[in-house]
Amino acid sequence: MSAFKSVAVIGAGAWGTALAAVASRAGREVVLCARDAASATQIQSTRENPRLPGVRLDAGVKVIADLALAARADIVLIATPAQNLRAAVEAIAPHLAKAAPVIASAKGIERGTHKFMTEVIAEAAPDAMPAILSGPSFADDVARGLPTAVTLAARDETLASELVQALGSSTFRPYHTTDVRGVEIGGAAKNVLAIAAGIVVGRKLGASAQAALTTRGFSELVRLGRACGARSETMAGLSGLGDLILTCSSAQSRNFALGVALGRGEGRPRDKLAEGEFTAPVLIELAASQNVDMPVSNAVAAILSGAVTIDEAIESLLTRPFKAEG
Repeated sequence: MSAFKSVAVIGAGAWGTALAAVASRAGREVVLCARDAASATQIQSTRENPRLPGVRLDAGVKVIADLALAARADIVLIATPAQNLRAAVEAIAPHLAKAAPVIASAKGIERGTHKFMTEVIAEAAPDAMPAILSGPSFADDVARGLPTAVTLAARDETLASELVQALGSSTFRPYHTTDVRGVEIGGAAKNVLAIAAGIVVGRKLGASAQAALTTRGFSELVRLGRACGARSETMAGLSGLGDLILTCSSAQSRNFALGVALGRGEGRPRDKLAEGEFTAPVLIELAASQNVDMPVSNAVAAILSGAVTIDEAIESLLTRPFKAEG
């Protein structure tokens, strides 16, 4: 029986609502903390989040807008975008119990600081126990209780195992690891590579090109992970290869959808946030600091910044010197 009885989810977007459903199915007492009182009242009364139409919120989930109250939970899950994580953690930090587990569910790297999500948590709430949840998952699938497997990482193996026991259920299967950096790199890098895969589809370059892009992108992910001390099994696991495969082939992926729009010559979708757009420039700076070659990721960053056209980026990739696999 888990020692963690209550869970608070900070951020009542689609993913936050899905995570609240996960915690409720696992038998926890759950509060979902919305941005403002009006949003909280709407979701609480209708039992449905407009961002997840057709999905009814479990009756046991209480929707509030009180961060101080939410921070009293045994486990706090942060379901905000990566670039909003620091502000969210700083807001709850004064109200957290000492050594409270705070789990980031965003897949990205903070702009400006180049910090990974657990590093942001450690800085914003020094007394908390940072963890990261990542892996191949979409909010709609998770909220509806469709089978999903993910990875949960914390530096302390006992804590990671206990968190898995607290959140896991018959339809949501988390695997635990202490390879925090590997999980964070996998989650961040795959968002950038998903944009590249979307460009291939939008440009109608064919299934062979998409397969090549995905596998070469995975090679980049592995190289960076190894340089940063990640373990190979993490890179080849759910939070690395598994997440990459999912987001490089599904229309549900916002990063993939952004790439498709770019490939078609359309404007960038502004109604949905694509984390890879923010992560790309930071990722290539990290790679350069580790002397890691990431040509696909570099091409994505250059396209997003307007430094090159898509055709120029494709030509540059195809005319690179021949080399051995790896």
